[in-house]
Amino acid sequence: MGSGRDGPNRPGQMIEHVRYQITEVQRHEEAIAKHVTTLGWRAYGTNAPQTRLSFENAVLEYRNEFRIERVFGRFKGDHLSIAPLFVKRDDQVEGLTRLLSLAVRVLTLMEFVARRALKLQNRVLAGLYLDSSRKTTAKPTAERLLRVFSHIKLVTIYLPDKIVYQVTSFSPVHQEIIEVLGLPSDLYTSLNRTLSRGVQASMSA
Repeated sequence: MGSGRDGPNRPGQMIEHVRYQITEVQRHEEAIAKHVTTLGWRAYGTNAPQTRLSFENAVLEYRNEFRIERVFGRFKGDHLSIAPLFVKRDDQVEGLTRLLSLAVRVLTLMEFVARRALKLQNRVLAGLYLDSSRKTTAKPTAERLLRVFSHIKLVTIYLPDKIVYQVTSFSPVHQEIIEVLGLPSDLYTSLNRTLSRGVQASMSA
């Protein structure tokens, strides 16, 4: 029925709701076989021996090709910016490309080591996001890890009898990142002692 009062000459309306439930599924083998014949072929090529990479694993690795595309994205990103190349000679183009490829490998390795360590230790990192200091992640990018170290400064203090070097803005977050990367725990803090001893030795000589 419609809205409002009902009348003797008002047409009625019936609404019926039907619900279906699947109780059995049957395969139409002939239709499936006909469809399979229309499918194409895909060729995979690799130089890895079968003992190291089986066919099934090769297919799975190919499906992870987005990781390779991400490497090329780093090449063209803001940090490396392989294009445009502001060089004139061919040897400069080749040299700069090789230099940036080394940088990409370092970033990729750094990211892999950090994520593997966090997964094995079942832990997360905090303090990597500028908008939220409490936000954590178990899969940090290499760029985000390096950005945390961008505020560290090396201060040189000239005294009458010696020159003192001091690293500032070193926080527990920096120390935690260094530990996750498997680097020496005193990688930055040791600069104070090492540089001071070097200067004093040169001055005494």
